Amino acid sequence: MTATKPAALDGIKVLDLSRVLAGPWCTQILADLGADVIKIERPGVGDDTRTWGPPFIKDADGNDTDQASYFTACNRNKRSVTVDMATPDGQALLKQMAAQADIVVENFKTGGLKQYGLDHESLRAANPRLVYCSVTGFGHDGPYAERAGYDLMIQAMTGMMSITGRPDDVPGGGPLRVGVALTDLFTGVYASTAILAALQVRDRTGEGQHIDMALLDVGMAILANQASAFLNTGKPPQRQGNTHPSLAPYQDFPTLDGSMLLAIGNNGQFARFCEAAGHAEWAADARFASNTLRVKHRGVLIPMMEELTRTRSTADWVALLEDKAVPCGPINDIAQAFDDAQVKSRGLAVTLPRDAGDGIASITGVASPLRLTATPPVLRHAPPALGQHTREVLAEFGIDAARFDALRAAGVV
Repeated sequence: MTATKPAALDGIKVLDLSRVLAGPWCTQILADLGADVIKIERPGVGDDTRTWGPPFIKDADGNDTDQASYFTACNRNKRSVTVDMATPDGQALLKQMAAQADIVVENFKTGGLKQYGLDHESLRAANPRLVYCSVTGFGHDGPYAERAGYDLMIQAMTGMMSITGRPDDVPGGGPLRVGVALTDLFTGVYASTAILAALQVRDRTGEGQHIDMALLDVGMAILANQASAFLNTGKPPQRQGNTHPSLAPYQDFPTLDGSMLLAIGNNGQFARFCEAAGHAEWAADARFASNTLRVKHRGVLIPMMEELTRTRSTADWVALLEDKAVPCGPINDIAQAFDDAQVKSRGLAVTLPRDAGDGIASITGVASPLRLTATPPVLRHAPPALGQHTREVLAEFGIDAARFDALRAAGVV
């Protein structure tokens, strides 16, 4: 995962006008695949997430800086350029850059960039090959098009929170959000996929296009089997904690020293579990002979299993079942997850040096999960300091020293 090999998106230039999470997650995927992503930020302020702390990044002496760790999660491999798009000179500068870009990604409200001449139609006129991706809460049409959208709101509106958490009638019951901004993250993934498809079309036709990504659309799509269940039965799925609506046993179980996760998805796995656990008769029980029957009789099966799982430690259960092809594992916290032998073997924590003159010597993040054998993801830049690359990048776009100094003096950059 270094820059020694040609990357999949070498030569692709991205003008990133997005901020917070969904847009930056998309552009970080493109950056990891080798695209040159230029992140445009407000002078003196930057992306909102630069101040979304605690926690904050530590300096070389281990002290908190004023830079939030949130920003670093989705801005690796990018170069930061500060431009005030509210000024005519800033608008002219961004138009000049967009004319030479392959991709623009933005997440302003519908119509928000038209006043600056940075909307799709305006930029397409100068660069018909431009792939322009807009990320909004609700899309560019419909009665909610003008509304701002936030992940938590979308999780609530789409029904995601109605299927997340324990049932209302048990302790701790009630709707819950997912522990990360799932809709934002999936929107970033879908957006990057759409962009790559649009680039393929451009290779055939020579024409770019506009991509309209909405958090609402993605939030509905990732309901997946739960949405399908409703659409084909008319019955809304309900919260049921860590159990699965269509599989059993497929949930957490108490152990002697904590808890574990069993994810038994077929009859063979269930039979092997029962044999290893010393209760082969369970697999022969007519009530548990198929997954559908186990779901129907889970009220009988699960208490029997829980009584048994409490007799061994989590580690003992994992060791017992590991070579039986029965999915079983610990329920880790994030520290335990990064200490896992497989996570370490896969190199999923990566540290990049940073030389921005702000006392932050390096930043650690999660490796790209994309494993391409011929064109693997590249690691070139740690998440940048605000405006770290402004002079360097603008010089590449033909801004000479005199013009740069004038723009800087005017507060445009």
